[in-house]
Amino acid sequence: MDWGILQGAIGPRIRLLRNALSAGSLRVSEPFGLPTGSLTVMALIAANPGCAQVELAEMAGITGPSLVGIIADLEGRGYISRQRMKEDRRRNMLVLTPAGEAAMRDLFAAVSKIEQPVSDALGPRDTALLAELLDRACAAVGQSDVRT
Repeated sequence: MDWGILQGAIGPRIRLLRNALSAGSLRVSEPFGLPTGSLTVMALIAANPGCAQVELAEMAGITGPSLVGIIADLEGRGYISRQRMKEDRRRNMLVLTPAGEAAMRDLFAAVSKIEQPVSDALGPRDTALLAELLDRACAAVGQSDVRT
């Protein structure tokens, strides 16, 4: 089938890829019983200790209220905890607990299998390039404009 006027458009292709990856991700993450976006939130908390929740929501591509719900769920499961920041005792920072780190690793392993066919088709260099290009594209349109 020909793309017609959309031959050079990236939106439809990104939507197709996102739909396929999202459906697979939802399927393999269902046994974990975590809200959608939990893996992203846990990974960002682990990689960015002390980051503000506004920054966390923006990087995860979710709204503030959605983030609050995910954090409450993860905290309720004992996957994250709040600790006082050493630099500013008035502020708390979110940290992954050992149980949260284990859950994040297990969920990442399951979800990574969904992305593997893409990585296999592109190879390591082009997979890294695709990630870089997508980061640049998100920055170009303004990340807050692409939240779900």
